[in-house]
Amino acid sequence: MTTTRPAGRRTRKPAVAAAPEARIEKAGSFPAPDRDPHPKRGRLGWLRVIEGLDPVTHHQDIMRITAGYEFPWDYQRSLEFALFRTYCVPTISGLLARTGEFEKRPQKRYDDTSLLMAELIEHGYDSDRGRESLRNINRMHGMYTIDNDDMLYVLSTFIYDPLDWIDRYGWRRLHPNERLASFHFYRQVGIRMGIKDIPESFQEFHRFKTEYERTKFVYSDSNNKIGTYTLRLFEAWYPSVLRPVVASAVYALIDEQMATAFGFKQGSPRSRAIAESALRARSALVRLLPKRRASVSAKNPQNRTYPGYPVGYRPRDLGVGHH
Repeated sequence: MTTTRPAGRRTRKPAVAAAPEARIEKAGSFPAPDRDPHPKRGRLGWLRVIEGLDPVTHHQDIMRITAGYEFPWDYQRSLEFALFRTYCVPTISGLLARTGEFEKRPQKRYDDTSLLMAELIEHGYDSDRGRESLRNINRMHGMYTIDNDDMLYVLSTFIYDPLDWIDRYGWRRLHPNERLASFHFYRQVGIRMGIKDIPESFQEFHRFKTEYERTKFVYSDSNNKIGTYTLRLFEAWYPSVLRPVVASAVYALIDEQMATAFGFKQGSPRSRAIAESALRARSALVRLLPKRRASVSAKNPQNRTYPGYPVGYRPRDLGVGHH
């Protein structure tokens, strides 16, 4: 995210740099997610619920079911790779390198982002915890002047990267309602973050993402630095004997565009086939399990900074300024 100068630390809104004619949209009002939903009968019980929900008006319900009940593991992994992907952009990685946070506290930065976004899904963006999470996100972004297109791009990865991941490796294909709900959910989150000119259709925003990556994914030293810090973080989640395997899997799963932008070697076709076979084998096993009865969207096992979260914590306890 491009930064030209630090903004005042009292900023309450994100300092998003956009063209004077950029469109500022008013946030919409939508029903809060049902905190106690009930599935239909059978392994596809949650899918049957999703089929009966409107992806525009009830996008918060659908997102909570998809991320919290149906695909929590896939959703976490896909968001990890989505954030990893954003570091292929020199203006974004350059800001992160200048803050020093990824070098000094990579686990905390990961936990802050993951848990704050999970709060929005679990409780809804207009709930007390959701509003508190958004204030915290906006406070951190408000420390810098950030290019609007960079903010748009990061937002787009939260929509499309999980959809692509689940379609490839999930235990079932996504329903069209789930795809549209993700777009409408994050579009409303983006409006509340002060991001301007958010495309109004699923297809238009996807075109923006594709074109942005085509023009902005280029190698830089900051890409390599932040990418390496993130790779080391991924490795640290596993016993030392498995860390070379983790690195090999990451290299195998990133595409050529990402490998070039990071200055990383690209995994061999054989390594990619092994990694993808393992992911699909996991999905085949999950397909045989009973449907989940409780949402786990806010319970990330990779969280190391806030033990037991969310018990005993509030969203305001997360983020820069809390060490």
